[in-house]
Amino acid sequence: MLSSLLIANRGEIARRVVRTAKKMGIRTIAVHSDVDASMPFVREADEAVEIGPAPARESYLDQDKILAGAKATGAEAIHPGYGFLSENAEFAERVIAAGLVWVGAPPAAIRAMGLKDAAKALMTEAGVPVTPGYLGEDQSPDRLQLEADAIGYPVLIKAVAGGGGKGMRRVDAAADFLDALASCRREAAAAFGDDRVLIEKYVLNPRHIEVQVFGDTHGNVVHLFERDCSLQRRHQKVIEEAPAPGMDEATRAAICAAAVKAAKAVDYVGAGTIEFIADASHGLRADRIWFMEMNTRLQVEHPVTEAITGQDLVEWQLRVASGEALPKRQDELAIEGWAIEARLYAENPTGGFLPSIGPLRRLRFPKGLRIDSGVEEGGAVTPFYDPMVAKVIAHAKTRVGAARWLAAGLRQIEVWPVRTNAAFLARAAADEDFRAGRIDTGFIERHADRLVPDGTPPERVVQDAAATLLPERGASPWTALTGFRANRDPQPEISVAIDGEVYTILLADPPRKARTVRIDGGTILFDAGEGWAISDRMSAGGTGTTAADGSILAPMPGRIVSVDVTEGATVTAGQKLLVLEAMKMEQALLAPFDGVVAELMATTGGQVTEGTILARIEKVSN
Repeated sequence: MLSSLLIANRGEIARRVVRTAKKMGIRTIAVHSDVDASMPFVREADEAVEIGPAPARESYLDQDKILAGAKATGAEAIHPGYGFLSENAEFAERVIAAGLVWVGAPPAAIRAMGLKDAAKALMTEAGVPVTPGYLGEDQSPDRLQLEADAIGYPVLIKAVAGGGGKGMRRVDAAADFLDALASCRREAAAAFGDDRVLIEKYVLNPRHIEVQVFGDTHGNVVHLFERDCSLQRRHQKVIEEAPAPGMDEATRAAICAAAVKAAKAVDYVGAGTIEFIADASHGLRADRIWFMEMNTRLQVEHPVTEAITGQDLVEWQLRVASGEALPKRQDELAIEGWAIEARLYAENPTGGFLPSIGPLRRLRFPKGLRIDSGVEEGGAVTPFYDPMVAKVIAHAKTRVGAARWLAAGLRQIEVWPVRTNAAFLARAAADEDFRAGRIDTGFIERHADRLVPDGTPPERVVQDAAATLLPERGASPWTALTGFRANRDPQPEISVAIDGEVYTILLADPPRKARTVRIDGGTILFDAGEGWAISDRMSAGGTGTTAADGSILAPMPGRIVSVDVTEGATVTAGQKLLVLEAMKMEQALLAPFDGVVAELMATTGGQVTEGTILARIEKVSN
């Protein structure tokens, strides 16, 4: 067994590898950029080596620094995680040449599967079904147009060296082909330095199904069944599950056998994933599933496979890298229950899913679910790396049970002030079509109107905010208006500010118990995976905070996008003073009471730090 392991990665996957390696008695070494020095994965490893500044090309992608770190710490092996250098054949070769153990796919297999056209040609030769298309050397526009016409529209143009949805275009008619080709090539050249493309038939009701395979150095290859990764947004996976809904035993046997055949064709060793595209127009059928590509590494979604098989795939990686045979034979592996994983990202669904960065003043996860996270409360989401906050995994006896458990857990997540897609994920997991297994890769786009929150607080949130704030302020002629109702106590109609906008509502009877917490002097209400800054409109500075002398403070770092008052101006309680853009969101800061703008320090376009005094309002004496 290996004695020491350097993890050439960061965040969630680095923590994941450290956890298993330490369980196996292996000394762990983390590498980190300067901005990651206080991250949990650094603290949890036995040793840590700083390898450069925040930009990945100067740290996590710098092969020389990583190899130097391995040498300095006496590491025996390097685990690349996923992303960064995990599928870089040159790096794998350098690790091996340095006398270290590479916990990954053989460099030859990485190269064989690295180019989509060559991989498909290899799979065709091995007898693995591939999507109808053109993989030829002739890259002239005329030849590509001719091949697309012969395949029949719609077709998909894909960059040969592509990934992550870059260099990919759907074309529905011959007249649109050449423009789409030119655009695809420009994007591919910019992203990968290679503008070559392949053409394949576009599947109209596609399901993205992948099979987990594992090989060892003794010639054994097994599969650990399939996963369905069809819920995607802009070609990026959002929710993954295992097994695939609607998969019968005959089709499962066929697709898993094809995956094993594909792995054997490249003498595969370690963890890998064979990805297939399925035409689900008439359900899943073995003759309508085709090879798409191979990922020569551990996948982000590997926890769902671990859940249904009871296996630790990182442990399998480390044992195989140590020269051991696979821990299980094919006939010893079986599916137990159903697992669904949701990727919790720091992003704002109501703002076009733009990344949301900043401090994590609040970060609370539900109990009873598996949570794989790279950050913790008190840390931050930075702009330098992937904005994943966590992977949330539910495992139950049935698919419906797992979906219900996942949706309930996602609704309990509390994150502030960073915005997340928790509410969006909860809606997807609870959607009736998702629960029924009516899914394909266009599911999210097709149902966006019911999956993506619109940014307006639902009535229950306004009610909860009102009920929370009413006891704090007592009766007030400005905020409570009573009306006569026979034999009933008067109910107040009150106004509250939620994320800077004022709402007036008749308080329900009896009010619900809301989940609220005080953060940085403000009150945050959590509901169904979303956080809302709430305040009494008569004493609030919008989503900011107000000092005792009437100073309006910046609630977090950001940029002033507008100033709506001038120094000396008279303002009324709740009036908008200025707008701060922070974490890709605009937040209105409001006057806390009637008064005069005694001082105005904010200027349009100015950058401010948290706690900066932006304005000061003085009360007017009567």
